[in-house]
Amino acid sequence: MLRENPDLVRHSQRLRGASPDLVDSAIDADRVRREAIGRFEELRAEQNAFGKRVAQASKEDKPALLAQVKDLAAAVKAAQQEAAAAETASDAAARAIQNIVLDGVPAGGEDDFVTLREVGTRPSFDFEPRDHLEIGEITGGIDMARGTKVSGARFYYLRGVAARLEIALMSLALDRVLANGFVPMITPTLVKPEIMAGTGFLGAHSDEIYHLEEDDLYLTGTSEVALAGYHADEIIDVTEPLRYAGWSTCYRREAGSYGKDTRGIIRVHQFNKLEMFVYIDPSDADAEHQRLVALQEGMLQDLGLSYRVIETAAGDLGSSAARKYDLEAWVPTQGAFRELTSTSNCTTFQARRLGTRFRGENGKTQPVATLNGTIATTRWLVAIMETHQNADGSFTIPEVLRPYLGGLDVAAAL
Repeated sequence: MLRENPDLVRHSQRLRGASPDLVDSAIDADRVRREAIGRFEELRAEQNAFGKRVAQASKEDKPALLAQVKDLAAAVKAAQQEAAAAETASDAAARAIQNIVLDGVPAGGEDDFVTLREVGTRPSFDFEPRDHLEIGEITGGIDMARGTKVSGARFYYLRGVAARLEIALMSLALDRVLANGFVPMITPTLVKPEIMAGTGFLGAHSDEIYHLEEDDLYLTGTSEVALAGYHADEIIDVTEPLRYAGWSTCYRREAGSYGKDTRGIIRVHQFNKLEMFVYIDPSDADAEHQRLVALQEGMLQDLGLSYRVIETAAGDLGSSAARKYDLEAWVPTQGAFRELTSTSNCTTFQARRLGTRFRGENGKTQPVATLNGTIATTRWLVAIMETHQNADGSFTIPEVLRPYLGGLDVAAAL
């Protein structure tokens, strides 16, 4: 694509607000790589031919020829090292380019999203509504003070009804994905650098990731990373899409977010999440993306939440996504929609970097497409507690969660 349609790649970079000059750098690096490989192969062929000449030479001629063999071997070694360096430089230049955005994705940054639909009625109250932290304290469900005491800022304890509510939410989500053909997974939360890099998370937002330097491992901010690495360097069968649902604890440094959402559990360093992940034929990826959105919307509707679906602008996609939808729930005390979940079509970006392929109709291997989307996470408790709160500080449990809570219908004030 870089060689044959560089203008498409430049256009994508501009939509993202990224430098189109990276395309020219990658093309130049690719040219240098191919030239270096050509020189190495020419010298190696010459070396092989010269070896045959030496074998056939007379005893008198061999000493001089052997001296030439030594010089030629040194030249071949130097050319091989040059080709390897050029290969590394070319790979780094190509990896600096973000995924090619799909047609129709809006240009711009964080504030340039397009609202596709708004669903549900925003809650109204005949009393002054409390925020989720105050409700959590009244019901004995959230303890930020002791979380900070033990682990520092942006850590917390969920206890009692809130702990049970999160497990209920995750269990409901797990049942939903099981009914839709997903294989449940409990994934590693520490991964190797090549897996983290392959998913596209070691680019512009690498400062969000916890790195264990002594072990050279990364703590994952989503099980998407481990699930993307699951079939790395494999040829897989996607005649039927491979659908996985990863349940894991997630970790994010939240670098650069100081002063934002510091109250409560909206933006924290540790949380639980159930992530859908799909390997699929690229021609079917768009339809699968809509399927993931429908599963997420079904959860939000059944939880009685008012929400909107937005299409994220190109500059706010992240390096791996070619299209992303955010689902944002109404948070009453903030008077705003806040992101609860998103789902991304990463096309072949991650699979190319991780070597995950399938055999097409012609029998040749090609990269699969990957998609991901969260179907439940800790942050959802914020919208549930605030939307369904009562005047005394208690909150009503959404009916769909009650079977997971032994029939409990109200989280009572203590």
